[in-house]
Amino acid sequence: MQQFLQPAIDLFERIPLLGMTVAGLTVFGGMCVVALVLVLMERKVAADFQTRPGPNRYGPYGAFQTIWDALKLLRKEDIRPTAVDFWVWFAAPVIVFVAAFAAYVTIPFDPVLYVKDLNIGVLYVFAIASWGVIGVLMAGWGSNNRYSLFGGLRSAAQLIAYEAPMILAALGPVALAGTLSLRGIVEAQQGVWYVLLQPVGFVIYLITAVAETNRTPFDMPEAEAELTGGFHTEYSGMKFAMFFLAEYANMVLVCSLATVLFLGGWQGPWLPGFVWFFLKVGFLVFLFIWFRWTFPRVRVDQLMVFAWKVLLPLAFLNLLLTGLLIVLGVF
Repeated sequence: MQQFLQPAIDLFERIPLLGMTVAGLTVFGGMCVVALVLVLMERKVAADFQTRPGPNRYGPYGAFQTIWDALKLLRKEDIRPTAVDFWVWFAAPVIVFVAAFAAYVTIPFDPVLYVKDLNIGVLYVFAIASWGVIGVLMAGWGSNNRYSLFGGLRSAAQLIAYEAPMILAALGPVALAGTLSLRGIVEAQQGVWYVLLQPVGFVIYLITAVAETNRTPFDMPEAEAELTGGFHTEYSGMKFAMFFLAEYANMVLVCSLATVLFLGGWQGPWLPGFVWFFLKVGFLVFLFIWFRWTFPRVRVDQLMVFAWKVLLPLAFLNLLLTGLLIVLGVF
């Protein structure tokens, strides 16, 4: 793999702008393809859980259904309500989408398959991903719709509440590896994956990742039975598609980060590194879909109590115990 990519790597190092453009287009194209595949996967898994066929009309196994859905969104009229705060309303889906897009810059899919290995990679991912909260708040406020505003405020409260234990859970592998570089954390797991040393941290991270991506049972910001569509009620066409794409991009992002922090990244026998990486990410994505079609939605008060009174103390305790074991030389 490295010998095959080396000429292109040398060219991009000589012409940085060309390298950034190619990397950006590759990540964007990959996100679009992955979103199409995941939508089909989610529909098929949900159909199997509910004993029905799911998409089966267009293409083999219904494989073209999501392509037609994407084309339908491209052709839909872009409706703008008259009373919206235009620039806030217009910029919201762009910010949410760009936040999901930019966070992939430092994810290492393989020993050589990554855009940039930052020495503060973990901080970068969390910092960029947190932009999504701003975009959701802007969507709720700029839409001039009470349901959208409630959805935006719910989302801000939820994402802030669950981001704290999520970051604390991620600090366990960082402390064990002694680096914030995502590539360095993967390389530090050559002997043992950190999921075996940090089982509590992994469970906390997984739960908070479901909440951070607004997936059931934590999909309170949308809650269509209560808020119509939540913060994206007043969006249609491609603006709605940007929110939709960002949701799946964020789901793959948190699963990729879990793979890097806890599951050894590209580590694995026989198969190429990037194959192992995507197999692990695919397994975690399947868990997310499984959760959605298994658990009921929780109430808002239960959601917040669980974050502040259960997950946050557990995350602090896990980090404290990890630091103590490192000082004692156990890890």
